Amino acid sequence: MKVLLAIKPEYAEKIFAGIKKFEFRKTVFKDKSVRKVVVYASSPVKRVVGEFEIDEIITLEKESLWKETHEFAGISKTIFDNYFRKKELAHAIRIKTTKKYKTPLYLDLDFKIRSAPQSFIYINSN
Repeated sequence: MKVLLAIKPEYAEKIFAGIKKFEFRKTVFKDKSVRKVVVYASSPVKRVVGEFEIDEIITLEKESLWKETHEFAGISKTIFDNYFRKKELAHAIRIKTTKKYKTPLYLDLDFKIRSAPQSFIYINSN
């Protein structure tokens, strides 16, 4: 099973460059069979740019999560704190392997998805 995540272009670039090895989320998927994430780079790119394999999903109290992930967070502590400001627990998807597409794909034409998800959307594995 795969999910499609909307990720800011600057963070998507860091993921595929190997700088950002954790993708942070306020909520994670309930379906534990999800093994891959398809990356939709949000505005202004608005294209599906690649995918990554999930190593594991870490859920901890936010300060503990920062201590464990900060070296390869790809974001500042301020951004992390602002993102999780009203949350007790925080989630990090540890990225195992990445695959950047040579040609970015379109949500509507290539995936039959009309608009980008706010958080994530399950998609069929291909």
